[in-house]
Amino acid sequence: MAKSGSKNSGTAKKVRRILISQPKPESDKSPYFDLERKHQVELVFLPFIKLEGIPAREFRKQKIDILQYTAVIFTSRNAIDHFFRTCEEMKISINQDTKYFCITEAVALYLQKFILYRKRKVFYGADGTNKSMFEVINKHKENEKFLYVCSENQQDNEIVGWMKNNKCEFQLGFMYRSISNDIKPVISKIDYDVICFFTPSGVKSLFDSVPDFQQNGTVIGAFGGNTSKAVEEAGLNLEIKVPSPKSPSMCAALDVFLSSTGPAKK
Repeated sequence: MAKSGSKNSGTAKKVRRILISQPKPESDKSPYFDLERKHQVELVFLPFIKLEGIPAREFRKQKIDILQYTAVIFTSRNAIDHFFRTCEEMKISINQDTKYFCITEAVALYLQKFILYRKRKVFYGADGTNKSMFEVINKHKENEKFLYVCSENQQDNEIVGWMKNNKCEFQLGFMYRSISNDIKPVISKIDYDVICFFTPSGVKSLFDSVPDFQQNGTVIGAFGGNTSKAVEEAGLNLEIKVPSPKSPSMCAALDVFLSSTGPAKK
């Protein structure tokens, strides 16, 4: 288990290099690149996990009739990809009246790749938090039967707990799973001032590759309640917690953080 640095160790020094545990954005217009230029830092993108789709023949073992559900919950673009992949493999045509509840507007807009986007059937939280998504779901829960599309080893327990406590009719649909990537060569050779996690599986991947990882003052950022919990349970000190009312995204949170520290001298 890693030994965390002192609580304010990360904020006392200038930041030079940040590790983002996700693939590099395909678009040059990504706000991450604006962040890099603005604060004169180096962003290194490295996916800590890879996703593997669960084949339709395996999904059928869950005995889920997708067409019986009037609403689908998505917390990521990956979930959307695998939902429609599964439907295609099973030769299922989704009812045009199906409603979609998404964690953020960006995830909701990604649906345009697969459906005719209509606001009366696509809903999303106001600030990217589970709480704001729950507020939207709460208005519709009496009349809908929900399918929560998620990873076999990465479902959000806060969402599951809320759905149960609020007597929503729902089912978990496992359509993909996450697998750790070997990141030891990158982690071992280069020092990072900040490491940003986006899933509990990403935290697991770090320790799968580097079991004796030492935080030693490295600033840790985490997106989502479950990821934050995984970071803390791993014995790491968490300094950047996302989302928040002022920082709905990791990029926004890093902007705030870097504005308070300034870039490293080269």
